Amino acid sequence: MSRNDTAARTDPMRVGVVGVGAMGENHARVYSELQDQEVDLAGVVDRDAAVARRVAAEYGTTATDLETLLERCDAVSVAVPTPAHVETVTRCLEAGVDVLVEKPIAPTVEEGRQLARRASETGQVLQIGHIERFNPAVQTVADLIEDVEVIGIEAERLGPPVDRTARGNVVFDLMVHDVDIVASLLGSEPDSVTAMGTDDGQYATATLAYDDVVASLTASRVTQKKVRKLTVTAAECLLEVDYLQQSVLIHRDSYPAYLVDDGTRRYRHESVVERPRVDNGEPLRYELESFLEASRTGSEPEVTAEDGIRALETVQTIDSLVAEDEPAAEREVEAQ
Repeated sequence: MSRNDTAARTDPMRVGVVGVGAMGENHARVYSELQDQEVDLAGVVDRDAAVARRVAAEYGTTATDLETLLERCDAVSVAVPTPAHVETVTRCLEAGVDVLVEKPIAPTVEEGRQLARRASETGQVLQIGHIERFNPAVQTVADLIEDVEVIGIEAERLGPPVDRTARGNVVFDLMVHDVDIVASLLGSEPDSVTAMGTDDGQYATATLAYDDVVASLTASRVTQKKVRKLTVTAAECLLEVDYLQQSVLIHRDSYPAYLVDDGTRRYRHESVVERPRVDNGEPLRYELESFLEASRTGSEPEVTAEDGIRALETVQTIDSLVAEDEPAAEREVEAQ
């Protein structure tokens, strides 16, 4: 159903979810919670009919097929497995329906570009589900770094798998979040990339070099503690982000001091630590609200297809390096 005169829309926004596994079910939940914002969850689709019926019953909607859903909806979330992104998203766009597709945008960069072209041709909104962009702590840091000289960035995304029998790609599943965050903070693509991995690729590190900034990323499914942290080193301060706590610390004016205690001389560093206000909330809700606003107005989404392609290009480079057998020192390649 094509979007008509969205700026003057007064009736509820009709939305749906295609693929209601773990992530897709959360999309259905949040859409159902947005009824006070004139949002109507018109239906859900899943290849497992029993799962679709269960989720539909949970969130007060109906389970249906894709063709019927697209006839009902103005916008949909697509949370199907990545190999099905191209076919599913293309069908949605050609039906005149706006799409938020979970990351990565597509299995390959060329297929991602194909989807970007199709969205442009149909005039539909295509937003990529890089959810950490909408973490309130990240948005706070994005504002703060506008006034500082960034030197380096470190990101850690570590922990054991939720399902210990699953061994998905740690670069595509986890590191991609931080690849996108770094790109959005710096506003550019890396000049070069080095990477290595261990434990059958379940632990990976990458170093991304920009003009005067170095970003070091680590992702792991074999670390027995869940860690989601981002550290930005600037000439003026050090910014620490805890994704899980949605908190930001700013360290300034660090200086050494010598203390005498009971005749013993001790050395320590002291610094001023600031805690800027962070308006905490669920990143997925913020992401879907942003998508629906772009759909209502026909404006450019906050995370564009081009952003998704840029992240995919970088993680493909990292993944290819992690998979190689050569020594790490031989793996540096020019980023595409």
